[in-house]
Amino acid sequence: IDLQDKLHQNICRMRKLVAIGTHDLDVVEGPFQYDAQPRDEVSFVPLTEEDKEWTGKALLDHYNTDPGCKHLKPYTKLIYDCPNYPVISDAKGRVMSMPPIINGAHSRIQKGKTTNVFIECTATDLTKAHIVLDTMVTMFSEYCSEKFSVEPVDVIYETADGGVESTETTPRLSSRMAEAQLTDICSVIGVELDAPTVCELCTKMQLGPASYDEATGTISVTVPPTRSDILHAVDIIEDVAIAYGFNKLIPGEVPPTQTVGGPLPLNHFSDQLRDEVARAGFTEVLTHGLCMTRENFDNLRRVNDGSAVQLSNPANEEYEVVRTTLLPGLLKTLKHNKSMPVKDGIKFYEISDVVLQDTNADVGARNERHLAATYAGLTDGFEVIHGLVDRVMQLNLVKPESQKGDSATYYKIQATEDQAYYEGRRAEVVLVRPVAAAAGAAAEEAKGDEVEEIVLGTFGAVHPLVLAKDKYDLQNPCSAVELNLEPLGGFC
Repeated sequence: IDLQDKLHQNICRMRKLVAIGTHDLDVVEGPFQYDAQPRDEVSFVPLTEEDKEWTGKALLDHYNTDPGCKHLKPYTKLIYDCPNYPVISDAKGRVMSMPPIINGAHSRIQKGKTTNVFIECTATDLTKAHIVLDTMVTMFSEYCSEKFSVEPVDVIYETADGGVESTETTPRLSSRMAEAQLTDICSVIGVELDAPTVCELCTKMQLGPASYDEATGTISVTVPPTRSDILHAVDIIEDVAIAYGFNKLIPGEVPPTQTVGGPLPLNHFSDQLRDEVARAGFTEVLTHGLCMTRENFDNLRRVNDGSAVQLSNPANEEYEVVRTTLLPGLLKTLKHNKSMPVKDGIKFYEISDVVLQDTNADVGARNERHLAATYAGLTDGFEVIHGLVDRVMQLNLVKPESQKGDSATYYKIQATEDQAYYEGRRAEVVLVRPVAAAAGAAAEEAKGDEVEEIVLGTFGAVHPLVLAKDKYDLQNPCSAVELNLEPLGGFC
């Protein structure tokens, strides 16, 4: 079962490409038929619900709603809307399986009773089907009473009028040859090995028998049906390195120059700030860098000013532009976490980059590091967000205007017209500093009285129209803040 689950998750791509079924061969009769039947006419007792028969449509509806079947819910969408459902039945018409969802209870494998196993793979990708079937058969065959014995099956493909189109015997269990240059193997792993040693290592990794052609300098290996991962010469080289032992590989030369690695100052600053915001009770999230144009502007009641970088060929409407604000991602996170208790408030934050068009940049755009946070609860929690703003400024040793004293650098809070927030409960944070401080000089060393005012961002109670059902569909009041960290940390 573990092997079947791993195959379903990986090469089968969550059953989109291949679905595997195992049955007790002694309780069914061949020949077996694989066809499609109207979903309301499919009737059988599934493995999970052995108390009654279900039609195909009713069973999928049950899996979509029953918490006890949540492990099957992700697969129901693969066939749910189809008028006909795939069915495997035996000679007596008994349903053995409805791939890719569930097997029937009649042919289930029972511990201590099943002695003969029938393995079937249905697929939308024939190559993947053969790989998965070969893997399943070879693994099962190890536990046969007569080890590694397999009985082949003829698969007959029929035409629309019932004639025979083609016949294929499965499983194939075919091996193939693959090659790699001995010089490439030694060069990549950094160890000089002779041909017999490499052949021995290949055999150790189930790639035997291996041979060496002295004329061409080529190592030829035999790839068994269980090693479908061998696609290129570099895969052979990797297996040789694993068999030789990574710990035995000789390290390369020490570089002649001495350098000390470390995080970029902006990243170091961001990491420190993440710790402090988390200590304030906020949970960090990481959201997509791409979003819809209306999410970035219209849903926030903001005018599209053309600052967003647009994708020329987006895969779908969810990825039309690169975000210029972190708020859509946080609001969507709140939307998808409605089940969380709101009594004490739900607090999320994110520190990530946004991208803005910039004609002065080499690539026509620039990144900005932003901090955004949201609070949702029984009240809008405006005071919680206001407190976070004050805490962030305090951590950066920037005092409010009312407490600035002799300091030339301070911040002030003033009214804003940002339509994303409710009128009367919205403000912008303005950093006031000497002009020379922008170039890295300390505020005390700045000459003259010239100062600059930089709007770091805005905060406030999110407008009810932004929280509406046709926007972000949030039922509880919410407050948010978004700040540009780069001027605050002295990075611009």
